[in-house]
Amino acid sequence: MGGNSPERPVSLKTGAAVSEALKSLGYEVTVINYESDLAQWIPELKASDLVFLALHGGDGESGQVQAFLEIL
Repeated sequence: MGGNSPERPVSLKTGAAVSEALKSLGYEVTVINYESDLAQWIPELKASDLVFLALHGGDGESGQVQAFLEIL
């Protein structure tokens, strides 16, 4: 969630809502507040069984983040 576009505030709300919903269902959730450098999160991303992308605008909609995740 987050991102580096003007839609960041909406993305943070989306991410928080998704995170809370998953936690209420009993899932273990790691929140990543993305700003511009996904490389710093590689260990957490590699350890994850699933990534729910809640980015709006910018890198979240350009396919850049999705491509990075697929490489991992």
